[in-house]
Amino acid sequence: MNAGEDVSENSTVNEPVKVAVLGAHGRMGSEAVRAVDNAKDADLVCTLDHRDSLQQLVVSGAQVAIDLTVPSATEDNVRFCVAHGIHCVVGTTGWDDERLARLEQLLSEHPGVGVLIAPNFSIGAVLAMRFSAVAAKFFESAEVIELHHPNKVDAPSGTAARTAALIAQARQDAGLGPSPDSTETDPDGARGAKVDGVSVHSVRLRGLVAHQETLLGNEGEMLTIKHDSFDRISFMSGVLLGVRTVGSRPGLTHGLEHFMDLDA
Repeated sequence: MNAGEDVSENSTVNEPVKVAVLGAHGRMGSEAVRAVDNAKDADLVCTLDHRDSLQQLVVSGAQVAIDLTVPSATEDNVRFCVAHGIHCVVGTTGWDDERLARLEQLLSEHPGVGVLIAPNFSIGAVLAMRFSAVAAKFFESAEVIELHHPNKVDAPSGTAARTAALIAQARQDAGLGPSPDSTETDPDGARGAKVDGVSVHSVRLRGLVAHQETLLGNEGEMLTIKHDSFDRISFMSGVLLGVRTVGSRPGLTHGLEHFMDLDA
């Protein structure tokens, strides 16, 4: 389904989907509030901060909840929504395998509910992740560098971790071993974090928003796949695509790319 099509199995062309934003006072949340408010096919019915009761979601009649809160709160938020039949579009990080497994179990008990968990809502970033995975099997070496503003609470970013996981899977499928690296001592972690065996380096710098590079190397050449978000508005087309699609995709979807028909 493409952006602009029906948002939910419960809505029609003449009935905008009813949307709530959790974390509405944050940087991403406030941008999402503006995006939903300006979308002709969406109706902003509820905005919540961390002090507000989730029961307001039920009272408002929200059909889709956008969760842009913090890792410590996101699981409880999403579980509440699923239990009350509210679809979710989730941009908050912190969803490890254990949390995802618990969510899938809950969703199996509520088969009509859809949840999208997206490490990144930027269309360009999603494409860069896909291109990185496609290219990874053709190169001997692969590393990821992510650069964000200094107020970001997690490292590496969810996008970088997802990119590294996709690269690692592509390399495994192609029968490639680890990237060559003769480092024997690294007491300060200069070689970065290892995500599924792929080195990921995090930079936190004033003036940045969200930026990432995948570096792929062979003898005599290097390919750089680079994406820059200069403003948080760059994430809103993906957020709205999620809102418009999640109701027609019951169960758990991990990654916005599954809503983008990239294999078409």
